[in-house]
Amino acid sequence: MKKIINTGILGFGNSGQIFLAPFIAANPGFSLKKISTSDSVKAAKAKAIYPDTEIVSDADAIINDDTIELVLIGSPNTSHLSLTKKALLAGKHVVVEKPFTITSADADELIALAKQQNRTMTVHHNRRFDSGHNTVKKVIASKALGTLVEYEVHYDRFRRELRPGAWREKPLPGSGILYDLGAHLIDGALELFGTPEAVTCMMLTQRPGLEVEDNFEIILTYPGLKVTLKGGMLVKVPGPTYVLYGDHGTFIKYGMDVQEEALKKGLTPDTSDWGHEPEAIWGKLTAEENGVDITRTIESEPGRYQDYFQNVYDAIAEGKDLIVTPEQARQTIRVIELAFLSNGEKRTVGYTD
Repeated sequence: MKKIINTGILGFGNSGQIFLAPFIAANPGFSLKKISTSDSVKAAKAKAIYPDTEIVSDADAIINDDTIELVLIGSPNTSHLSLTKKALLAGKHVVVEKPFTITSADADELIALAKQQNRTMTVHHNRRFDSGHNTVKKVIASKALGTLVEYEVHYDRFRRELRPGAWREKPLPGSGILYDLGAHLIDGALELFGTPEAVTCMMLTQRPGLEVEDNFEIILTYPGLKVTLKGGMLVKVPGPTYVLYGDHGTFIKYGMDVQEEALKKGLTPDTSDWGHEPEAIWGKLTAEENGVDITRTIESEPGRYQDYFQNVYDAIAEGKDLIVTPEQARQTIRVIELAFLSNGEKRTVGYTD
């Protein structure tokens, strides 16, 4: 008989509602037993969507429940360390929303504790399962670009107004766009290219009244390769999301992965054609063939956030390797630390652990 993993989710904000609960509920290997939120409106919403799930007001009601094996932490960044420690010490397996922690030292502490407790711990870097990221991996593996010399990726939005009460826009540890959107781009680059030689970063605050950065540009330096990661909140008309230059050709792709918008509309990952992008945002690859430049449309690979959660199940139930290891997520935090150092000192810094 297939093992069923009783699961609880801490927090029912944007992360819990959109990116965590739908995938736990859709996977038959998990049973969504409890959701914790102290917000009565969110509690009512959770109960309406998941009537068979118990809604509790306190995280301890999940962490101290002996019937729950897996805890998903979708709370604000400042609580990731404390809640993950409590869950691990209570014998739970843990999925932590990105960013993993505020500091790499905190990440090291949790990694050591997970090993001590013999528990599975991973970080929700779901953007590795974006359509665009999967397509870029396919293009790079095809060698159609020749030797890759430059890679640029954007994660841009447009919102002039600040959100009253939004913790990500307050001057708190782990707030700001770099820990939020930047963590996705850094994780993707590290998966593709490994550890960089050096980090260069410039951050700006562009919206009046904001006390944290809302625009960044990071350059990761590799032997023969320049990787540029950019994000901003005042990008009304986005440019290309991905630009790859090789010594034989160029790949350009517009548009963001469609899964987030589908989730916001209430669709679930068992929907027909889940994660398939419209042809309008498929990428274009231009390369020389027989002495002539030829441009071909590259069909996007489907986005598959559900594969992340299936891997979590397989790791816990069957002992399979994690796709997103805590050590990898820790390296993302280290790059963020070095990016802040680079921005503060206005210089390129070598990568150090």
